Amino acid sequence: MKSYPGSDIRNVAVVGHAHSGKTTLVSALLHAAKMTPTLGRVQDGSAVTAYDEEDVARATTMQNAVAFAEWNGIKANFIDTPGFHMFVHEARAAMLPAESALVVVHAVDGVEAMTERVWKYAEEFNLPRVLVLSQMDHPRAGESAATTLSTLHERFGRQCIPVQLPIASDKGFEGVVDLVTMEAFFYTPGGDGHGKIGEIPAHLAEAARQAHETLVELVAEGKDELMEEFFREGTIPEQHLISALHEAIREDRIFPVLYASGLANVATDHLLDFIKVYAPSPIERAPVAARAALQTVAAGGGGNSGEESEGITRKVDDTEPLSLYVFKTMSDPFAGRISFFKVFSGCLKNDASVQNFGRRTPEKFSHLSIMQGRNPVAVSELHAGDLGAVAKLKETLTGDTLGDKAHEIFFEPVALPEPAMTWAIEPKSRADEDKLAPAVHKLMEEDLMVRFFRDGQTNEFLIAAAGQPHIESLVNKLRKRYHTEVTLKAPRVPYRETIRGRADAQGRHKKQTGGHGQYGDCKIKMEPLPRGGGFEFVNDVFGGAIPRNFIPAVEKGIQESAARGYLAGYPVVDFKVILYDGSYHDVDSNELSFKMAGRLAFRKCMEQAKPSLLEPIMKVEIEAPQEFAGALMGDLNQRRGRVQGMESHGATTLIRAEVPMAEMLTYGQTLTAMTQGRGSFHMDMDHYDLVPQPIMEKIVANAKKPAGEEEEE
Repeated sequence: MKSYPGSDIRNVAVVGHAHSGKTTLVSALLHAAKMTPTLGRVQDGSAVTAYDEEDVARATTMQNAVAFAEWNGIKANFIDTPGFHMFVHEARAAMLPAESALVVVHAVDGVEAMTERVWKYAEEFNLPRVLVLSQMDHPRAGESAATTLSTLHERFGRQCIPVQLPIASDKGFEGVVDLVTMEAFFYTPGGDGHGKIGEIPAHLAEAARQAHETLVELVAEGKDELMEEFFREGTIPEQHLISALHEAIREDRIFPVLYASGLANVATDHLLDFIKVYAPSPIERAPVAARAALQTVAAGGGGNSGEESEGITRKVDDTEPLSLYVFKTMSDPFAGRISFFKVFSGCLKNDASVQNFGRRTPEKFSHLSIMQGRNPVAVSELHAGDLGAVAKLKETLTGDTLGDKAHEIFFEPVALPEPAMTWAIEPKSRADEDKLAPAVHKLMEEDLMVRFFRDGQTNEFLIAAAGQPHIESLVNKLRKRYHTEVTLKAPRVPYRETIRGRADAQGRHKKQTGGHGQYGDCKIKMEPLPRGGGFEFVNDVFGGAIPRNFIPAVEKGIQESAARGYLAGYPVVDFKVILYDGSYHDVDSNELSFKMAGRLAFRKCMEQAKPSLLEPIMKVEIEAPQEFAGALMGDLNQRRGRVQGMESHGATTLIRAEVPMAEMLTYGQTLTAMTQGRGSFHMDMDHYDLVPQPIMEKIVANAKKPAGEEEEE
């Protein structure tokens, strides 16, 4: 495989709403560039960038995939990203190694919720954007494309300007008019994607002339020399227009709009030409912001800790010290762990030894390759700006920075949201239990959104991810890849118990069985603490009523009983105990006796102190199109939620609310159904609050009574 310099590389993140045609378009681009013998299709699992078993089974992209096309002297690296709201964080992660974003918009469905989301991500990373109205072969695409273009102007501004006009007839979508060169390109639907140049159809001639003038005016805006040329000549010569348009795209002054059909493979070669001429190369990128990796982590890696390190920049250039950033990890059953990376500076040679700066470990880059979907293609070297892959690195994971040991640097990892849903996971057998943790940790290396932990209160294994489909796909991978059978169930809500009143009680433990007996006696007062107060113990004993060495035993007995709960087996929190009196026996008293006395006193106080249940309240943010806002707020009210506020961002509404965790366990499915898959949500634990009495009674009635040991007075 030929090695390309940075000037001949184009790194493009292909982003957009789910089912807008991103993966099909990438497959068509690869076929037009003769990288694949046939046009890959999502439906039959032959698409190059839809190779994961779950992607194929669900016919939707769930993780980033990389492919490349060699085209007329350049190499275009495509990062195909998910558009389903649950996995759109992957699209954000794809922005860092890219120099431009290809925003795919369904010609009929138009701008959708995730279209706006990925647009914001591209703005955040200052990425130039090229818009492609896809699926132009759709029967209603011709009449809908104009409406979609109008919507693009409303949402993203007048800078969204067509650089093509679609050519359609009774036979469907047949080609495009290039508004820069003023030529028409005609295609055979279902062909090889290569068009024939011809005259602009007569019925489009006037529209093309007007669109060309509009494009020229917008390109010339803000550039005095171009405006002078435009007013003097009435236009801008083609070569000047090409270079000016390239500059305007790179500076985010223009977002060009093109038309294509991946399924019919129409206008794909022209899109490749456009990427070659107008998309910025890595060496045109501004120096990359980074930090000098002065303070590094001892374990867990991925970056710095401790003091603030010095801010630096690194130019994308072969002459700079070697540095690269790992933006994706894939677990392959045969090759093992495959690390995908971007070479930000320097030239990486095969078998090079580099340093992982965050983990302080050396790594050997053997069998350097570039990825065509899941298939590696061997290369001898990679220049600054290129994307590559290597298998079986010892310590390196996603987000790590590696490079020349003498020139430490750290590229900031892309921040990901916290998982939105947690489920309990149970192995089906003892053998599955032994395999579960290693298998899940391999999935966690591949997907940074996955969390796996044991709940300290319920002792359940919990797995957290972006939503139910995400968790279900993980379970399927556990079964197919790692032969680990598990069952999912909704996790137990971590309720707490507390008191709302005061109490005063005596606990006396007395036992005589011959020889030394047991005797402990204590008197305590109990009162509530503010929410979040935990537990407080006060020793207010005077005159030696209880020897000092037995007082810790009373406290321990109270804490042990509080951990086991009183109403429904949940820990008791936010209460204060005052030990103020008691008695002891010179022979029969010991620590165990006073611990038992503390337990008895605690339970008697709980009977008097108005025990209640507390439930976790989540802070929830829901983002969805405006037309669903009323239904969503009505649903939140039914879930005992308290809406805290609502904001409008274009056609999208952001709702903030506080909702009990018990009401949010399966919210992802409801939100998907209510918003036609166009809504997303995020929630974090916020605080505990009292459970309403009717609901508390049901919880207590359904709770298992803990098998506590018998306590005698």
